[in-house]
Amino acid sequence: MLQRLFAIMAVWLCAAAAMAEPPPIEDYGKLPGVELVSLSPSGQRYAMVAVVGDQRRVLVVDAADNNPIEIQNIGVAKVDSLRWVDDDRLLIFHSVTAKLDLEFSVRTAELMECTVLNIASKTAVLIFGNKYQTKVASMISGYFGYSENDGHHFGYFGGYSYNSVWDGGDIKTTSRGLLYADLYRVDLDTGDFKLELKMEPGRNEWLVSREGEVVAHSQFDSGGGTWRVAAGRTGANLLTGRSATGAVSLRGFGRSAETILVEAEEDGRNILHEVSLVTEGSTAKFEIDRTGMPIIDDATGLWIGNRAADEGKVTLFDPVRQARVAGAFKAFPGYFVDLRSFSADFRRMIVFADGGGDSGGYWMVDIDKHSAEQIGRAYPTVRTAHVGPVRWVDYKAADGLAMRGVLTLPPGRTAKNLPLVVLPHGGPESYDTPGFDYMAQAFAARGYAAFQPNFRGSGGSGDAFRYAGYGQWGRKMQTDISDGVSELSRQGLVDPKRACIIGVGYGGYAALAGVTLQQGVYRCAVSYDGYSDLAAVLTGVTTGSGAISASARAWRRYLGADAASDSGLDDISPAEFAGRTDAPILLMRGKDDNDVFVDQTRRMERALKAAGKPVDVILIPGADPVLIQEPSRIAMLKASVAFVMKHNPPDAPPAH
Repeated sequence: MLQRLFAIMAVWLCAAAAMAEPPPIEDYGKLPGVELVSLSPSGQRYAMVAVVGDQRRVLVVDAADNNPIEIQNIGVAKVDSLRWVDDDRLLIFHSVTAKLDLEFSVRTAELMECTVLNIASKTAVLIFGNKYQTKVASMISGYFGYSENDGHHFGYFGGYSYNSVWDGGDIKTTSRGLLYADLYRVDLDTGDFKLELKMEPGRNEWLVSREGEVVAHSQFDSGGGTWRVAAGRTGANLLTGRSATGAVSLRGFGRSAETILVEAEEDGRNILHEVSLVTEGSTAKFEIDRTGMPIIDDATGLWIGNRAADEGKVTLFDPVRQARVAGAFKAFPGYFVDLRSFSADFRRMIVFADGGGDSGGYWMVDIDKHSAEQIGRAYPTVRTAHVGPVRWVDYKAADGLAMRGVLTLPPGRTAKNLPLVVLPHGGPESYDTPGFDYMAQAFAARGYAAFQPNFRGSGGSGDAFRYAGYGQWGRKMQTDISDGVSELSRQGLVDPKRACIIGVGYGGYAALAGVTLQQGVYRCAVSYDGYSDLAAVLTGVTTGSGAISASARAWRRYLGADAASDSGLDDISPAEFAGRTDAPILLMRGKDDNDVFVDQTRRMERALKAAGKPVDVILIPGADPVLIQEPSRIAMLKASVAFVMKHNPPDAPPAH
């Protein structure tokens, strides 16, 4: 079946290559044709999410002959990740959008679920979905380990226990209305579960050994901002600290099973603590800025190396494994290569490679065979002729701070005085790296340069750069973006008078600020769920009881404000400057969204209409604030391209 699928895909590819016109917008907005490819521990099987016909499915494939051995229909489920516990059991983590009660700081949330796919028995079990055990809500709060005992296979999950067990009572919450979880042991084959460890209120994490022993647990108090990591179930504290935003996480074991790895914020830096379980007070510290993010081996739970944030460079502690990874990367000269999965011995690896006119594909690298075989393409109908070149652009902000952004140029077109689309990322602590970006390439194929600036406050460039964004919404974070436009103009690549700006979330805020707080920079702006009234945002992130949560403290730090009453928030709120709008605006939001942040779009619409400014408003199908569902992605992309082409046509003569 899979071979037949690839044959069909090959026909599509040839047809697409022959097209004089770029592929339709839908081809860019669709979810990737293949994604989330994951190798089993032995490397004998791999799983992936793939489109077969018109259905999205989880496929488990025999690596020897690339034939499927299990196919699971997932419908419209939003799959977050695939994770093997052994060669027969695959964990499928997926989310569902749910409405929450009024005591929560948001009205809708993505709740995580997990299904266990058993390859041998061809069965699927939903964690906490056993209708005969209604003690726990049918969603999870993290996965914390795997063990095998007397032929039984167990997974350890955070579960939201009910206060009233059998009569459908409320889920346990803290005094601030926040959910908190207990630890449950779940039989991965039957779904039966039992309470492993009852916890006190707070955000809880655990680390469970392969023998089923709870070796450490962490707890964060959102109210006080304090955290602790303790040994075992009820042991003494190994590490304590305070974090306004709850920046503490149990990453896994350290470089041996006698240590654990804790990530925590300390003195404005993100630190990895390798803490001994056998020697009191023994710990080694590593700055993530210098080491990169830790790589944890699923097969052992051990810390085996690091990955640099901005370039994806992998550094493994074992020189033999490092040589194998380096050899795999060398097989793709001129491409951006990312290690996605690996067998326990690193003799087989899954890498994703894009660039060089390639829209991106997954490859199986086999060290023993000295081969690299393509598994599938993310965007199979977008061929080389319609993929624009991508590269870094280095520039400096007005105050001298070094910046980087990603530039995608239109394929087959001279890079001179091009119309420009600016695509600031969300977060704002996300970041962009070179590679195939579906939105950037959709515009590039229609003649636009696309620029993705990593302004101060972005991740990927170290803690100091990220912290430099605090208090700079609408200020230096905003001018960092337009400084990038100026640099592209200085190089003669773009026409600065033919630029539009588009964003989602924080990117949507930047788009609105670009035509209200700033003037004369952009010819049009598109905002999907962009923030417009920052005082209302700060009010909205507190719980119904008025308590200050870690989320609220994070927002205060972002905005540089102590309270919603801070008058400085009005100075950086686009809705307050609607009367100064100097370019057409398109506002979009999910039709079924009912979140406090969605009201930001409505506020901006009201402000623009009150100021007598024209505004287009489009409701996107469903409730999808981060555009992870295909209908909303396609609708948002089509509306954005149409709006930009109307107000900033790609073939119009250069402005003067």
